Amino acid sequence: MAKKVVATLKTGTGKAFTKCIKMVKSEKTGAYAFKAEIVPNEQVKDFFAKK
Repeated sequence: MAKKVVATLKTGTGKAFTKCIKMVKSEKTGAYAFKAEIVPNEQVKDFFAKK
């Protein structure tokens, strides 16, 4: 029987992380794409503020 591996976003440092997904419009085609990153909770506002 195989063991199930569970990945967590929390490390031993005590910092919690958040997966942020932002919709970005392409300059060339005008189509929308999604940009996703895993950032520390303190940097969530910075992620959404930058273009």
